[in-house]
Amino acid sequence: MDVFLIPLGGDRYELYCEAPAEEPEAETEPPRGGLIARLKHQFSTVLAHAEQARNRRASRPPEEHEEPTGIVGRIKARSLAWIADRIAEQRLLWHLRHQTAVTLHHPTDMDAAACLKISRTSLQRDGERHRNWLAIDSVLLVLSALLILVPGPNVIGYYFAFRVVGHYLSWRGARQGLDVVAWTAEPSEPLAELRQAIDLHSPHREDKLSDVASRLRLDHLAAFVERIICDRRARATST
Repeated sequence: MDVFLIPLGGDRYELYCEAPAEEPEAETEPPRGGLIARLKHQFSTVLAHAEQARNRRASRPPEEHEEPTGIVGRIKARSLAWIADRIAEQRLLWHLRHQTAVTLHHPTDMDAAACLKISRTSLQRDGERHRNWLAIDSVLLVLSALLILVPGPNVIGYYFAFRVVGHYLSWRGARQGLDVVAWTAEPSEPLAELRQAIDLHSPHREDKLSDVASRLRLDHLAAFVERIICDRRARATST
């Protein structure tokens, strides 16, 4: 498995990877192994559909994007977009659960040992964060069961069920990365150039990000970095 240490300005770095989207299981019955098995089955199916919706949208030029009609269609589209963003944020940890060896690609202007230390610190921080949220959302999921008396689908319950499964898988992935995975470091010149692109102004930044993403063969890297930059600026503006 290939993991990329993305420089985001200053001393901030993010671990990033891309993997093929999972195909939803075609017309299969949910497993009968209990609540957890059913939750994971539904979770995997929803993720696969969200990934497919994102890939279809990314493969078309903006002028060919079809906006959904009707309230239900718009709600579904926005929900899938939200889930796709959560996938991008937690993809690495989810896929780490099945790995025993990982290559860490890092900027050429950084020492390999320092990069491996950064990656381990990041996994430790993420593991603790997802473990804490797993405990909180598990309690909220149980409390949301009280809404079963309210007519209509228990949307709040579905929301917390999604969060519980997501945080559980992320915590498992972080532990796998820390306790089992054998990490090797490999320098990458495009990642060193990415560091310089962060401080560029639009549209030069977008052009450089697209160039780096193309050379690294990472289809969603440019959008990932742009989203982080936009979030950072939004937080700075609000404070």
